[in-house]
Amino acid sequence: MKFHTEYLWFNTSKRREYINITHEVENALHKSGIKEGMILVSAMHITAGVYVNDAESGLIADIDEWLEGLAPFKENYRHHRTGEDNGDAHLKNLLVHHQVIIPVTDGKLDFGPWQQVYYAEFDGRRRKRAIIKVMGE
Repeated sequence: MKFHTEYLWFNTSKRREYINITHEVENALHKSGIKEGMILVSAMHITAGVYVNDAESGLIADIDEWLEGLAPFKENYRHHRTGEDNGDAHLKNLLVHHQVIIPVTDGKLDFGPWQQVYYAEFDGRRRKRAIIKVMGE
């Protein structure tokens, strides 16, 4: 079994951003040389997430609006008593989750026709990273 690890670094200009990282995941797969296996993609911060969904026009805005409705940015989270102001980002992470596993078949990401991988930043404007861990033969 082979393993290959890469890190992606992000420093977003906004508090919330959604970044398509499918190309970076595909590049890590090709570097690994595996034909069959899986890839773990995981945000390494509790105020960010990784998800798989369509790369369809308007969908990211819909996802952002939905997350903001469920876990809005507001000033009265108990977590803010620690001096932080990102209580909503922690809740958004729970909704999106922090990682995905993607199957690899015949040397390709084994996705449905429109699926893509996204890094979701909920407390940006500072340096963060995600890990890509390729495993297989």
